[in-house]
Amino acid sequence: MAGYDVNAEVGDADALLAAVAEHRPAVAVVDVRMPPAQSDEGVRAALVIRREWPGTAVLLLSQYVEERYAADLLTTNTGGVGYLLKQRVADVEEFIDALHRVTAGGTVLDPEVVAQLLLRRSSDPLDRLTPREREVLALMAEGRSNSGIARQLVVSDSAVAKHINSIFTKLDLPSVDSDHRRVLAVLRFLSAG
Repeated sequence: MAGYDVNAEVGDADALLAAVAEHRPAVAVVDVRMPPAQSDEGVRAALVIRREWPGTAVLLLSQYVEERYAADLLTTNTGGVGYLLKQRVADVEEFIDALHRVTAGGTVLDPEVVAQLLLRRSSDPLDRLTPREREVLALMAEGRSNSGIARQLVVSDSAVAKHINSIFTKLDLPSVDSDHRRVLAVLRFLSAG
């Protein structure tokens, strides 16, 4: 691929870190969501890569705009990082250009990510929720389970889970063992009145 050799293809964050340690690539292309949990393993691995192997640039790919992840990556790194939506990969020239720029120590941000970062600075996090996400959050505040919410809205349990994960992301509620994100989301909703 235009001046790059693929050293390894991995299936999870642990394998990614092992491959970077072994091969010391110029750039690691990382999916934000990796097995097993499909949450933020890729971002966490990218942060480790930049800390442990600062000579390896990181280009994160995501299906959706998740500005918190971009903000996390940018606040801990001044260069050699990128965050693109997966749809940008379809334009091979644009993708190769992004690889060249992060490898050279630059920063590459998807235009949609930039727009969301700017919006984030000027708005209430609850304003970022879609009408359906607000509906799901209101039902969470009523104490409904995911199954109960799914029945009420006549959607699948997996659709509810996706909405809830999106709510957590938009409300900047990271996945940590010490906090219960569902409770924190409901508290934010209730405090907004």
